[in-house]
Amino acid sequence: MTKPPHPDPRRALTLRDVSEASGVSEMTVSRVLRNRGDVSGATREKVLHAARSLGYVPNKIAGALASQRVNLVGVIIPSLSNMVFPDVLTGISAVLEDTGLQPVVGVTNYSPDREESVLYEMLSWRPSGVILAGLEHSEASVSMLTQAGVPAVEIMDVDGAPVDSAVGISHRRAGREMAGAIIAAGYRRIAFLGTMMPYDHRARKRLEGFEETLAKSGLVLADREFYTGGSALLKGREMTEAVLRRTPDVDFLYYSNDMIGAGGLLYCLEQGLDVPGRMGLAGFNNIDLLDGLPRRLATMDACRKEIGRIAAEIVSGKRPTGQVGGEIVELTPRLQPGDTIRKV
Repeated sequence: MTKPPHPDPRRALTLRDVSEASGVSEMTVSRVLRNRGDVSGATREKVLHAARSLGYVPNKIAGALASQRVNLVGVIIPSLSNMVFPDVLTGISAVLEDTGLQPVVGVTNYSPDREESVLYEMLSWRPSGVILAGLEHSEASVSMLTQAGVPAVEIMDVDGAPVDSAVGISHRRAGREMAGAIIAAGYRRIAFLGTMMPYDHRARKRLEGFEETLAKSGLVLADREFYTGGSALLKGREMTEAVLRRTPDVDFLYYSNDMIGAGGLLYCLEQGLDVPGRMGLAGFNNIDLLDGLPRRLATMDACRKEIGRIAAEIVSGKRPTGQVGGEIVELTPRLQPGDTIRKV
């Protein structure tokens, strides 16, 4: 099926645009998009294909408000169980509190299809802005963001090209810096353990930066353990046990996040391993959980609350620069060596 021609991006898309692109009447387009009436499967598919290709989203408040916008900001994140994102939401809420805007949260579970569905629903209410995690989206999601006509801020990552604005850190840089610290401390048999792989693009980029720096020192990963599910202390223990049984001479374990890293640390201590002498460990995110561990896990601060605050400033027009949209803000990840990397 060919892609329909794209209308002028400077104006809002209408039912007529979808009608012209699909070759059916506006009334039929309306019935399909509202899921009402008797429409053949072939006609429905033509309309939906045209709407997706154009990035058209129906306006559920058309005629209800003169501004055609509501005081909502759509916030789309991959997980609520991950302890990272509540901090981001805290930063967003702190800024929006005095603006009259309210954040509305959608969760994708790291699924591009789910993200597309959540974004479609949110944009259909004509929010005043959108904040969403990551830079990797489906073609339809990119089309919707491009046509939304409101500030769209992609957060947590700057390793790529945003649709509009981006606020985050370079995960490749974070991976390179962690690898440099591990090598400087004398570790050579290094393993990587990651959850939500390969769906967590930010963890993938950290691993790429990490391996890049290892290669410059003539090193390669001694082992790797991936898990497609979410993060948990128990999963960290299980993954760590699997790696150490398979490759017992490993001397450093680099985890994709602090939660599984904490589980790995507890396992190593239970096994009587000398940490950080015999075994070094590091995670990522610098979550508050680390404060309660027997040893403070080495990690990288990903500037989560600051990312949330700046993203909210962009969508609400509160940036000190006065700029609204079209901004890329790169923050600097901060290494926290803790007690699980040998002192140099």
